[in-house]
Amino acid sequence: MTAGPIQRVVIVGGGAAGWMTAAALSTLFKKRPLSVELIESEQIGVVGVGEATLPHLRFFNQRLGIDEPDFMRSTQATYKLGIEFANWGRLGDAYIHPFGEFGRSINGVAFHHYWLRLRQAGRERDIGEFSLPVAAAGKDRFAYPDSDPTSVLSSYSYAYQLDASLYARYLRACSESRGVKRHEGIVTRVKQHTETGFIESLVLRDGREIGGELFIDCSGFRGLLIEQTLAAGYEHWRHWLPCDRAIAVASENVGRIPPYTRAVAESSGWRWRIPLQHRIGNGHVYSSDHTSDDEALRVLLDSLDGDAVSEPNRLRFATGRRKQMWLKNCVAIGLSAGFLEPLESTGIHLIQLAIMKLVEFFPDTDFEPLNAVEFNRTMRMEIERIRDFLVLHYTATERDDSEFWNRCRTLEQPESLKRSVALFRRFGHVMRYAGGLFLEPSWVAVYLGQRLVPLHYDPRVDSYRLDTLSAQLTRLKGLIRQAAESLPDHAAALRHYQRPGAAADGWRQTAMNLYRN
Repeated sequence: MTAGPIQRVVIVGGGAAGWMTAAALSTLFKKRPLSVELIESEQIGVVGVGEATLPHLRFFNQRLGIDEPDFMRSTQATYKLGIEFANWGRLGDAYIHPFGEFGRSINGVAFHHYWLRLRQAGRERDIGEFSLPVAAAGKDRFAYPDSDPTSVLSSYSYAYQLDASLYARYLRACSESRGVKRHEGIVTRVKQHTETGFIESLVLRDGREIGGELFIDCSGFRGLLIEQTLAAGYEHWRHWLPCDRAIAVASENVGRIPPYTRAVAESSGWRWRIPLQHRIGNGHVYSSDHTSDDEALRVLLDSLDGDAVSEPNRLRFATGRRKQMWLKNCVAIGLSAGFLEPLESTGIHLIQLAIMKLVEFFPDTDFEPLNAVEFNRTMRMEIERIRDFLVLHYTATERDDSEFWNRCRTLEQPESLKRSVALFRRFGHVMRYAGGLFLEPSWVAVYLGQRLVPLHYDPRVDSYRLDTLSAQLTRLKGLIRQAAESLPDHAAALRHYQRPGAAADGWRQTAMNLYRN
């Protein structure tokens, strides 16, 4: 039988994963005869834990032709310059992992090596002073990045803090306007080909049967198709990532709206705080081996800035990934593919990445095995490198004030992370990957923010006189501080940029030339 283009795609599950997939396929394949249908039920709740994103979502939205001001208004989104981590290295410590650079490389040597030399000489303490997004976040300021590479305003990016359920609703409207058909219902039976095991159709509770050629599993943790039907298997990572439960609750939005997410380490896990326009998203991720559910809820409620406006949403999870995320004619996207706790806001990014990899390796009806092999290889590499970055947060600590942190400080790291940490600890070099989400500034932020300071710096730095280098960095620090102070207040920027057709206009002009040579 001759292979031909796939014409029928069926998505099981809504939420962010399902509707992001539907919106992407209906947009990017609009010129081919592709039918996209999505099955979801109002009776099945959406996890809705992650509301903070990474800068990559901006470009995903652009690919879908989404207007940013309209998106911001519809999802009650705020801007995000990074994530503040408090109490991770030691109690009382705080640093920001920014979406941007630290200084600028000089003669091909990364900036942090110059900073390390001055730190060893007792002349510098905080590398965050050389990052514009860190400085701007600390002052609750925001402006769009500049396209001029000689401007300090080109040295950073930004993401969103959004209501994930509103984002799903927004994408549903977008998808349906582009031809996606939604079915309300619960899948009660999966029909498979008797010889190949390929999925042929899904039977709903009311008896309707929906057939397809390619099936996308966005059913969440239960993995209705990828696991319950096809038994892909699961690789557990709790021995590296000890938290296994979370509680989420929304609270009133009182006071300022900072352009960053907070992750505060507690005695048995950590808390998140995500400021939206209409409310604050709060949550507590914790280890059930080290605290009770009631105590975890008490810690969360005691931390709220305003009154709670939702009932606590309790979640149990197993960190890890499916052994195969594409099996036969089924691709798992979102929580059905695996789960990494929301410490670095990677949940929506992994959904986006899987969608774009599926588009890249989109099969024909013969389902050439190489497509699935390459998809699984790429996604496995990406998720494992994110895993290593998250494990670093737990293991790069000096805390010994609780049983939980004693376990984290002494747990055995993945071999891939061991090599990365050893290279930085001895020489100050960051392991470079051909692929992977987090780049050098992200690793530097966590290493130095959690007191993992290298023994040595790049010897090429010694070609500079110490006083000359110190004066140069002092000037750079001042320029970054001035640039941050010239930016508008985050709340004012939200009001301005959400106007249709809004531009950065005069707000960033003061800062534009500060960084020029």
